[in-house]
Amino acid sequence: MGMFGWWQWVIVLVIVLLLFGRGKIPDLMGDVAKGIKNFRKGLADDAPDEKADSAKTVEHKSEEGVDTTTAAKKQS
Repeated sequence: MGMFGWWQWVIVLVIVLLLFGRGKIPDLMGDVAKGIKNFRKGLADDAPDEKADSAKTVEHKSEEGVDTTTAAKKQS
């Protein structure tokens, strides 16, 4: 199989141009660039929140219906 030759890339380029047209390809690339930019911005916005969340502690609650006095008697 191997890599594509230069003439195979030309055929692929011609097919892409026929399907999308010359005007659509820059629009598609612009949309992809905007998506990547928004994705990176979202990651940058979430980064400080992750540091703040890792500093939080979790409070443990005792199970409902368990009598703590009988549990303490069983341990001694």
